[in-house]
Amino acid sequence: MKEINLEAKVENLDKVLAFIDAELEAVDCPMKHQMQIDVAVEELFVNIANYAYGDKTGNATIEIEAKDGQATVTFTDEGVQYDPLKKEDPDVTLSAEERQIGGLGIFIVKKSMDEMKYRYEDGKNILTIVSYW
Repeated sequence: MKEINLEAKVENLDKVLAFIDAELEAVDCPMKHQMQIDVAVEELFVNIANYAYGDKTGNATIEIEAKDGQATVTFTDEGVQYDPLKKEDPDVTLSAEERQIGGLGIFIVKKSMDEMKYRYEDGKNILTIVSYW
């Protein structure tokens, strides 16, 4: 398991993706799965950067374990407690104009990852996504 800890700022997204991609490429993760994981990682990291700490900034730790056709990525932050799995899925049958703003990114992560788990422990949000190939 490898990890990176950095300030949860959108400007650090490239560092996070480079870290994730290096680990996925090292285990010959197929490009289709790598792209799906990258989209999920981007969505989750940007949400932490934009919402976890309100007007303040804080850190995020991203851990990855990639082996045997599986990638497990865990995001940890000490921001406001928030379980994205409890967010109601948007009604994608509605047109973009009729749909409420927000929630589509988490919906995409839920649909594109094989597993998604959340827990709140010791004042930390811990969200794990898993992709199999």
